[in-house]
Amino acid sequence: MNWPIGELDDLLRLRVLHASLPGTLLAETVLPRRFEEVWSALSDVEKEFPGLVPDVASIRVLTRDGERMRAVVRGRSGLRAPFDMILRPGWCLMQSRWLVFGMAAVPEGDQTRFGYLAGLRLPGKRILRPVLAPAQRMLGRAVLRRFEARFAPPDTSGG
Repeated sequence: MNWPIGELDDLLRLRVLHASLPGTLLAETVLPRRFEEVWSALSDVEKEFPGLVPDVASIRVLTRDGERMRAVVRGRSGLRAPFDMILRPGWCLMQSRWLVFGMAAVPEGDQTRFGYLAGLRLPGKRILRPVLAPAQRMLGRAVLRRFEARFAPPDTSGG
């Protein structure tokens, strides 16, 4: 018997992760650039991520084995933490003991549908969800604005 196989693109996979991790935020947008251009930039996490995520001051990749990496992330507050990362075209997942970040991108014609996930990995966060939700929505919008500005279409007005 042949069973149907359901494939999830990376953005749907990020949505599933968000649904399974209480207390995370998920924000999505469409970036007006081709997937190859967007992901070429985003896959350079050491260079791009610190300018896009408000609290990230720096990322330093320590080890790399194919799509798996170990990195140290330093926050603007001076705190730092080791993160396990998976990075492949269209997908980035970073997890520390206390935090999780994710990015996913899929082509949509000449544009790119993009998702950003972030959250704390703490016990009891289900209880805090109603309290955290307004701040998470604000943070999600702020992060998306940075990504949208980074990948805004070039100014062709000549002025």
